[in-house]
Amino acid sequence: MQHHQDTLAAFVEHVRHDPDAVGVVVTGSVAHGTERPDSDVDVQLVLTEEAFAQAWEQNRLSYVVRDVATYDGGYVDIKVASADFLRRAARDGDDAMRHSMIGARVAWSRIEGLEEVVAAIPVLPADLWEDRMASFIAQARLHGGYFLKQAVILDNTHLLHHAAVHAVTAGGRALLALNRTLFKGHKYLDEMLASAGHVPDEYARAAAELLHQPSMESGKAYMDLLESFHPWPLSKEQTLSTFVRDNELGWYSGRMPPEYA
Repeated sequence: MQHHQDTLAAFVEHVRHDPDAVGVVVTGSVAHGTERPDSDVDVQLVLTEEAFAQAWEQNRLSYVVRDVATYDGGYVDIKVASADFLRRAARDGDDAMRHSMIGARVAWSRIEGLEEVVAAIPVLPADLWEDRMASFIAQARLHGGYFLKQAVILDNTHLLHHAAVHAVTAGGRALLALNRTLFKGHKYLDEMLASAGHVPDEYARAAAELLHQPSMESGKAYMDLLESFHPWPLSKEQTLSTFVRDNELGWYSGRMPPEYA
């Protein structure tokens, strides 16, 4: 909408005279063309490496600017970055970061090649999708089987609900990986799976039953549905070792547990 474009232009004009600013990347609904009349304008403000380091130290990584808005209630929602930060996001970014950059475009830049860096961020290397499926199916098997069973045996309500939630999260993310789809966030998991092309017909029912009535029976029904749907790239014999590597030994491998990646 024109008032969003006018606000973006006013923001760019505001920062382009700042020696610490080297680029503005538009993200969110304005970049996608799906904004509502009252939507804010989301941007990544790219700073010099020195200014970004200072922002990190001062814990000023996200803030809003209202005085450039050209419409009532409008504002620019800013997340700060640097060129190195964006290059690292293209290499190592988690799903939330990658997903946030889908459709992003450079509105202004002093950095050569920034467009190519931004375009690379939402693209997960093809060989990593199989690894993700293996990691998430290991999570689902342990939470939907072993931990759920232990919760029932120990009459541990916390563990029961923890295991159910983590099983459904992991199973859902395994299916997203199967569909080559980045995970936007827990708020969106159900709708993302509903729109994915390759998901079991009864998946939503089985997941809801496990969440609403966690038990060994609902856990088994959920896992049986997942296991019969696709030949996951992880044998049963490798499951425990994969789970330990990805969770308990993250401190050693330097990798975040899969649910945070």
